[in-house]
Amino acid sequence: MATFATSDQLLVIIDPAARETDGESVRIAKDVLSAGAAAKVCMPDGPEEFARILARRGSRRPVVVGDDGALVRAVTFLHRRRELADCVLAMVPVGGTLGVAHALGVPAGAVAAARAVLDGVERRMDLLVDDSDGVVLGALRIPPLAAAVEAPEPVPARGWLRPYQTLVRSLSTRPASVVPRPGPARLRVEVDGRTVVDLDQPVEAISVTPGACGGLAEVEVRPLSVGAEATPVRASGRTVTVAGADFRYRADVGVTGPVRRRTWRVVKGAWGLTVPGAG
Repeated sequence: MATFATSDQLLVIIDPAARETDGESVRIAKDVLSAGAAAKVCMPDGPEEFARILARRGSRRPVVVGDDGALVRAVTFLHRRRELADCVLAMVPVGGTLGVAHALGVPAGAVAAARAVLDGVERRMDLLVDDSDGVVLGALRIPPLAAAVEAPEPVPARGWLRPYQTLVRSLSTRPASVVPRPGPARLRVEVDGRTVVDLDQPVEAISVTPGACGGLAEVEVRPLSVGAEATPVRASGRTVTVAGADFRYRADVGVTGPVRRRTWRVVKGAWGLTVPGAG
């Protein structure tokens, strides 16, 4: 794990939704970061500015102040520019959806997270990349969990945020505003070309998560149970393909679909995130 010096130059990108939902946490994060390092603070108002800021970051280390959606957008943008491997991201979680960030090791609270940006270490992590060039940081679920039936990006009352939502849709998986409650599905799941579950076995749920940094995805399939609970089927591999009837899936903060086939591959150590150091 690489460590960072306080002399590092930071590029602090404050997500508009974070400013809208929790201005006090944004102010605290900005004050802590600016006091501890040379920080250039940017507040993009739209998609062009967001992309331009990241693209012109130079040697500055990007710090995203926002929620899970903001982190996914930044990773997706850098991945599609093929610049992700050489850019270590940092994050101060501010907003309503923060489960992915916390699961990846980002501290809760603006002060703790900002201090981790200044004094933390780089953690390299695997990334799931699908055949449409989408990314998964934390986990994907098929079918989407019940909490995923509404769009993760609320429609703002203020018109100035509308252009920014275009960036949300273009740099991350498209959320579905209304998703019918899913029932059992008949899907073929292949891991490294080997069939784990075929179409003759209805399934209740499938989950795929990138490993810590071993280059393998962890797959769990829960067959439909009648009476006693069925034993989950587990496998690991470098590629995972799901095919069958139209299905939707939730990847981090977005719901995508319907699709009939999708393949994910693991990119080992694809990206780096700043997390608190040991001790």
